[in-house]
This record gives sequence, C-alpha cells and structure tokens, in this order.
Amino acid sequence: MSSKLFSPLKLRDITLRNRVVVSPMCQYSSDDGFANEWHVVHLGSRAVGGAGLVVMEATAVEPEGRISPQDVGLWKDAHVEQLARINRFMHQNGAASGVQLAHAGRKASTPRPWDAGKRVEPEHGGWQVLGPTTEAFDEGYPVPTALDEAGIQRIVKAFADAAVRAKAAGFQVIELHAAHGYLLHEFLSPLSNKRTDKYGGTFENRTRFALEVTRAVRAKWPESLPLFMRISATDWVEGGWTPEDSVALARLVAKEGVDLMDCSSGGVVPYAKIPVGPGYQTQLAEQVRKEAGLLTGAVGMIRSAYQAEHILATGQADVVFLARELLRDPYWPLRAAKELRADVLWPHQYERAKN
Repeated sequence: MSSKLFSPLKLRDITLRNRVVVSPMCQYSSDDGFANEWHVVHLGSRAVGGAGLVVMEATAVEPEGRISPQDVGLWKDAHVEQLARINRFMHQNGAASGVQLAHAGRKASTPRPWDAGKRVEPEHGGWQVLGPTTEAFDEGYPVPTALDEAGIQRIVKAFADAAVRAKAAGFQVIELHAAHGYLLHEFLSPLSNKRTDKYGGTFENRTRFALEVTRAVRAKWPESLPLFMRISATDWVEGGWTPEDSVALARLVAKEGVDLMDCSSGGVVPYAKIPVGPGYQTQLAEQVRKEAGLLTGAVGMIRSAYQAEHILATGQADVVFLARELLRDPYWPLRAAKELRADVLWPHQYERAKN
C-alpha cells in the first residue's frame, strides 16, 4: 500500500520523513521559562516514536506572554542551551523540530489546568496581562492593559528576537501562534478587538499586528527554513472571525513567507458553541488549502491511522497535527505505519518489536 501519511514532504530546505506532526502541547512544567528533563523525555520520545515533525509547546516571547508561570520561554539567551540539547536528540532520531512562538495576551497569568482558579495573582507569581483593549476574556480572568503602539512594536521585536534564539537552539520550523484566543488572535477577531486606531476596525487593521510579526520573524528566520502559522480558522460565533477571513489572511501571509497554515478553531470567547467531534476542523484546513493555495495542516480529534490517511489522500490537508493521541501513545506513528502497511525505519534499539 502506498501511504500518503508516510510519504515525505519537502518544506524549503528540510524534508519531513512523514506527515505526522506532534502538535504543540503545553506541559506547564517550566521554571522561569527553562525547559528541563520533562521536556527532554516528552519531546524526545515522540521523535523516537516516528513523528516527522515535533513542535515544542507554546513558547513565550516575553515573560508576560506566558499562559501560566510554568510555561516555556525564549525571551532570553539563557533559554537556548537546554533547547539545543533537546533538538540534537530529536534530530539524531530522525525527526525535524519546531517551536511555536506565542504571546498569551489577555489569557496570560492563569493557573495550570490542574490548579484551581482563573488567574494567578502577582503575589503568587502572576503579572499584569496585555490585550487589544481592557476587556477580560471572561469573568474572573485578569483584566488586561490595552497595548499602545509602542507596546505592540515591542512585542513584534520580541517575536523576532525569539526567532533568532530559535535558530541558535537548532529548531528547523517556527510556528506563529495566532489562534485560541491568544494575543495575535485577539487582534484578528472582531469579538475581542474593539480598537479604533490603525490596529482595529477593518480587516486590514485587525490583521496588521499579525502581518507585522510575520514580516519581522521572516526577516530574522533563514530563508532555507519553513515558517508556519496556527490560526483559529473560525470563532464559531456570528460576527466573529470566519473561514473566509482565514482564506484572506492565508493569502496575505503567504506573500510574507509563511509556508503552511495550521488550521484550528475557537478560543477567543468563552461562549462559542463548538461542534467537537472526530475531524471536526478538517473542512477548515481544506477550505484554506483550496481557496488560498497554501499548504495546510489539519488538527483536532484525529485518532486513527486510516482517518489521518483519508484526510491527506483526499486533499483536505498536507500534514496532520496530532495532540491527545500522541499523549496516549508516543509511538502512534510506528503503529500507524504497520496498519497502513508502510515500511518505515524503527530505532535500532526497538527493531526486535517491529514484527
């Protein structure tokens, strides 16, 4: 059987060994932004498990951009060394490595999922959060300070500086996080962006921040290496960001050097009614792919080998991002290859279990 899932994909000067991508998943296990032994094992085991690309969790470009105080960061040079160690291990085991650069905006300074509450107070390690306006995400969440233009430009520079550090750490792909209600998405969506200056109002103005970040990162990121963007391709709310907006944005960022759009959804407001189910976001990736002519990734409750194969074989996306399924089974790609009768290399240390 010829498998699309286990066919290589060339992206600029790197080639993924297959089209299984480990979706960036926050581990909430850092201290002062530093990766540690947990991240070595978490990311390294997915590389050993056969994924084509392993993407580091949402990695803050400044301390105030963390979702929780325990998030990984790339806001200072000292963060590079441990990340470089992780990347060396992943590359030695055949996986390309990526990092998702992020700023949580008004959804920052919140507890880890297993801790109680909706905000972390300054006396417990929290901070003043930032957003397009002073409107909080929801009742009980931190009230943001509205960014002025100088603050926006500071964050644009922070993304670009983090890209330089990402290259020094050995990452081969950068993904810009413009989804799930975090800062770039907050500016994109009319549900959260009520500004009246050049960063609010029209589609052109609401996309300005994301485009400035894209240009700044692409200017610092080598031309030989690919750049992704993750978006919430719909807010699932009338009057919010739409799939048609996503197509228009994809066309714009493609001109700025984005190579692939990772199509997720939702997260900007707490009241959206999202029709969650197996493959519920794949039609979004398909629409962006067909109408914008940009490579896309499908994500969201992709569980089986045959489901993933179908998504790719029918042209809905070019790669599949797996999250929870790879938490359950780091070796899912090896098992999927066997199910699809694709002959893939196993780590020599594990070959006795191949057949």
